[in-house]
Amino acid sequence: MVTLAQDSGGVGAVWIVVWIALAVFLIASIWVVYTKAGQPGWAAIVPFYNLWILVKVSGKEQWWFILFLIPIANIVALFVIDIAVSERFGKGAGFGVGLALLPIVFYPILAWGKATYQGLATPAPGAGPASSPPPPPPISLGGPAPPPPPPE
Repeated sequence: MVTLAQDSGGVGAVWIVVWIALAVFLIASIWVVYTKAGQPGWAAIVPFYNLWILVKVSGKEQWWFILFLIPIANIVALFVIDIAVSERFGKGAGFGVGLALLPIVFYPILAWGKATYQGLATPAPGAGPASSPPPPPPISLGGPAPPPPPPE
């Protein structure tokens, strides 16, 4: 008589193959998302470095990476970072929650869908406070004009 415990080798092997296929599919999806964001795709397969790149893609400060190493805080960080990633790709916060809860579904949508990485809002070269013109002088409605500001 054959029991279930003796015959479970085939079923276990099938589950292992399915698990490996899903893992490869998720890694490929994250690889494409990183590539769309201008980051190295191979970062998806390097432990800890993949989280560093995920934080970078999200546009958050790099100290958020430390939160992934702290129990309970890592769950909060995952949701915040995934929501920021979805917003960088033009999706909403609900999509970011989907990235956190069902990555096997939402990362492929982000990877092979029409979403494009919108990047971080960076000023154009030469723009910013250092190259902006000085403010106009105040308008006088009578009386003596104030002295000009000292040169910088």
